Amino acid sequence: MKKREELLKLRDEAKLGGGIERIASQHKKGKLTAWERIYFLMDEGSFEEIGAFVQHRSNDFGMEKQKVLGDGVVTGYGTINGRLTYVFSQDFTVFGGSLSETHAEKICKLMDLAVKTGAPIIGLNDSGGARIQEGVVSLGGYADIFYRNTLASGVIPQLSVIMGPCAGGAVYSPAITDYILMVEHSSYMFVTGPNVVKTVTHEEVSSEDLGGASVHSAKSGVAHFTAPNEIESIQQLKKLMSYVPQNCEEKVPAIAYEQAEELRIKLADIIPVNANQPYDIREVITEVADEESFFEVHKNFAENIVVGFARLAGKSIGIVANQPAFLAGVLDIRSSQKAARFVRFCDCFNIPLLVFEDVPGFLPGTDQEWNAIITNGAKLLYAFCEATVPRITVITRKAYGGAYDVMNSKHIGADMNFAWPTAEIAVMGAKGAAEIIFKREIDKADDRTAAVAAKEAEYAGMFANPYRAAERGFIDEVILPEETRIKLIKAFKMLENKVANLPRKKHGNIPL
Repeated sequence: MKKREELLKLRDEAKLGGGIERIASQHKKGKLTAWERIYFLMDEGSFEEIGAFVQHRSNDFGMEKQKVLGDGVVTGYGTINGRLTYVFSQDFTVFGGSLSETHAEKICKLMDLAVKTGAPIIGLNDSGGARIQEGVVSLGGYADIFYRNTLASGVIPQLSVIMGPCAGGAVYSPAITDYILMVEHSSYMFVTGPNVVKTVTHEEVSSEDLGGASVHSAKSGVAHFTAPNEIESIQQLKKLMSYVPQNCEEKVPAIAYEQAEELRIKLADIIPVNANQPYDIREVITEVADEESFFEVHKNFAENIVVGFARLAGKSIGIVANQPAFLAGVLDIRSSQKAARFVRFCDCFNIPLLVFEDVPGFLPGTDQEWNAIITNGAKLLYAFCEATVPRITVITRKAYGGAYDVMNSKHIGADMNFAWPTAEIAVMGAKGAAEIIFKREIDKADDRTAAVAAKEAEYAGMFANPYRAAERGFIDEVILPEETRIKLIKAFKMLENKVANLPRKKHGNIPL
């Protein structure tokens, strides 16, 4: 009986983490504890803890007198909406959530189990970084985690939620994972903190301005999602998981779907008469996808391209779409990086890709060229070329130049390519093309403006349409906008059993 009571006492002690006072301090900051986060994330009663009685092994700096069960991280498994999921939740009430040798060992053990059983792993990060009392041992612990992150990449989904500080070496584990979610005004990420920045560069900056949620969601692109509080961040995480399979061997999740009227009449009038007038591509996505199913990724970063998950006839798909409402939908460095990363994730986990194309080309300028638009644009090209999942493109309006090739053209392996009657597939816009092709005639004309307009109309009549490309088989079908959803449902159904094998290799060399 005594041993039984001892076990129950230790269990209760482990759940208290750093103690009542530190838990109160955590709540005072508007933050949940490690256990509370797990409670809101996992299905009720499903979580099973692993390693509750682990303690650190350090005897330096009086650490042998400061031992806490669990050593600053709660690890275990359970279900989210009935699906097996592994989770580790760092406990800021224990040594500021700092990572020790045993703390890292617990996480590594969990990661190994996740790979063996083919289930997602979620990290709830809230840590002051490496435990400095342990020196290189704690640094080695981080490296052990990074190595496993890399081995697990593309095998199982890895998701990171930043719910407090994540600094120094700690940032690289989330960076390797598939998605990062941050909580506004209570989480931050940076390699070097404000004090170091001030010492080295003499810049004065707050933690929030240096590495807060708004910075990383809009400026750096490090964070894919942000939420105003931890509960909403957890809800975002659960929604994200609903679109993603358990591992690289499984097919995408699907929900029951009853076929109804699939014509979308609103799409008939969505493209403006003036080819230079913008429109919001999200309106197209919303009409084509199942009702209220579009879940945008990286919403505030590189807004000239829209990426996200949706359902089509109940099945999960990934969407990549140029956004004419922002920078006319041009491709640039950031949009190429954003879309390439998303395409590669979808391909890792068998999520079919749907591309909406309205792109006038790549963004010109010294800033773009000097910062390697060539290499960065090639990342998106490489990602599409390498993807073996079902791939369908719908050209709604402009498809100019090299950007036409890059945006999942038939030439780089797209399975089906549709175009609306408003599609313009050409090397460049009609005006620019006319000024080059008919330069001599225009220069000789008495009325240059009228000559340019006439030649522009001549070129547009020949090339600013989808039919030249359709003649060559580069476009499989020219469709009415309102038919788009019907055509896509049928095409993705046809491609369900697609098999495509890449040449045998160790791995390719993407232009990083």
